[in-house]
Amino acid sequence: MKQSYTIRHGALDGVEVFLAVARHRNFRRAAAELAVTPSAVSQAVRALEARLGTALFVRTTRSVGLTEPGQRYLDRAGPAFEELVSAGEAARDVGQRPTGLLRLSVPRAVVPLILEPMIASFCRAYPEIELEIAASDEMVDLAAGGYDAGIRLGQFIAPDMVAVRLTPPFSFVVVGSPDYLERHGTPEQVSDLSRHACLRLRRANGAIAHWSFADGNGAIEAAVSGPLIAHDYPTLLGAAIQGVGLAQVPRPVADGAIAQRKLEPVLEGFAGATPGVFLYHPGKRQVLPKLRAFIDHLKSAD
Repeated sequence: MKQSYTIRHGALDGVEVFLAVARHRNFRRAAAELAVTPSAVSQAVRALEARLGTALFVRTTRSVGLTEPGQRYLDRAGPAFEELVSAGEAARDVGQRPTGLLRLSVPRAVVPLILEPMIASFCRAYPEIELEIAASDEMVDLAAGGYDAGIRLGQFIAPDMVAVRLTPPFSFVVVGSPDYLERHGTPEQVSDLSRHACLRLRRANGAIAHWSFADGNGAIEAAVSGPLIAHDYPTLLGAAIQGVGLAQVPRPVADGAIAQRKLEPVLEGFAGATPGVFLYHPGKRQVLPKLRAFIDHLKSAD
């Protein structure tokens, strides 16, 4: 049988009233500050004293003073209440304007392609935001990790997330260095990969990713093999440039090396596509201004 629990009410009831009376040493002036009646102030103080089991004030017809328990309560409750007020103001501040710590979980490959070009301008535009970028290819639980948002390929984002597109769809391309292709030949069919050194990606769940290709309206998954397994695309790209083997990476990751002729694309007729890169966040409540500012800045930088 499920046990019934109740939340205790009133732990802070009367504290603000007590502090106002202690500050003014006068019930009427405390009531004027709080915009309530003197009777309401007296009732709140009596209720607090009853709950604590001790008198907090010494009252005469001419003055109000603190008892020893009242002074001790003031010494502890005063600073604590000020902290609560400050905490509320800080939370309200973060909720109303772009400020505070903005934590993002992003893959390593995304940092130079999407974030580096706009980090400086964003920091200049929003000096009250502290931007923290956690570069990791692991899929993380945003809430458990304390992240405001993440950036990932669209196919890896859970359907209950709010996704904001950052790039158009793009293909995955197989690349090799000119030296490697000269030594081992250029594959013409997906089946040719069985004779090549293929550099592979291990996903965060521990599985080694198959290489994906498109063949007409169908898809081909190829289980390749080779001398290197890495956990991120930049490492695979660097190894391919060094001639270690062929790598399959997102086209934007390889474009620079292809333009510099450090790598050559192969099997382009079989290139598989991905929906693109998205920023994602839980979005179950109103988006905080710091995250909204970041999203807007990303879009304006396109």
